Amino acid sequence: MAQSVLMEQVRRPLSPDAQLEVSVLQEDYERVKKILEDEHEKYPRLWYDSARGVAIVVGPRTPLHSGMASELIAQIRDEVNRTLGINSDLTRGISTMADNDMTRATQSGLTTRAWDSALRYVVGNRSTVMIAVEVGLSQEYESLRRAISWWVCAWKCRLGLVMLIREGPRRHERRQAQRFASRQDAEASVAAIELELRDQLLHRPYGPLVMNGVTWFGQVHTAVLETYRIPEIVTPETLLEPTQTFRIVRDGEFVGHNVAKNLREVFLRDCIPEYVLGNQEMQATPVDFFHRDWFERAFGDSMVMTAVNRVWRATRFGQIP
Repeated sequence: MAQSVLMEQVRRPLSPDAQLEVSVLQEDYERVKKILEDEHEKYPRLWYDSARGVAIVVGPRTPLHSGMASELIAQIRDEVNRTLGINSDLTRGISTMADNDMTRATQSGLTTRAWDSALRYVVGNRSTVMIAVEVGLSQEYESLRRAISWWVCAWKCRLGLVMLIREGPRRHERRQAQRFASRQDAEASVAAIELELRDQLLHRPYGPLVMNGVTWFGQVHTAVLETYRIPEIVTPETLLEPTQTFRIVRDGEFVGHNVAKNLREVFLRDCIPEYVLGNQEMQATPVDFFHRDWFERAFGDSMVMTAVNRVWRATRFGQIP
């Protein structure tokens, strides 16, 4: 019965960024996952939390979700590379990873998850995950906490970063699909809408993005950045509290004016292992990655790309009946 319930969930259409949890035995999870792997489809993804005995069914990521995850880790990497006085031989070991399924053992069995993005440091043929990033657009906050806690506690990451984004309501979301006689006509229409939405960012950098009475992306209600650190006593299943919380956006307005560029706690030793850096003064060099212009540029572009995806999903072309 449990397997049939899980199969029913993975066969249902999933909204972008959706995550569903199904209580299921690990053996049943493995059987369903094998079926999905044999079908060679990227989505839905299927993970397993052995501590709670739940399978996690994951829908496709929106451009805002995946874009901010990759931009955040890339911005940190680039800032490290710009650090004055650092030897390029040291920074050469930094690499980024995204969306890889990773499995670790717990007292309850095997847990499989995928981080949104991560920064690792490679020495020879051995890598160390230094920073893990989780982004949530429609994901529940507790789900985000569990995900980042897993990377910090089970994988011993130096730092976990969570970005929580809440979009406001969208009007006329269920309007009838717009039809065009040809693909070229559809592409021209969507391109014109994209230009208009990008122009709107100049006046409303956090939305809403509206065209012809349809809200393609609602006003950003909130955007929050949190940091997580590993405590002295920990198990892989430990659920962490954030060490710091920074509100970046509130009700469509940027409110992160007082956010320190390194969040008051991101240093070179969080990106490059201490035994590699050696010099304690270098270890304590701040990584000043957070800048308003970078954040608004990256956020705005990803927000428009998400809106354009929604436009395409409401667009049809070909012979008009």
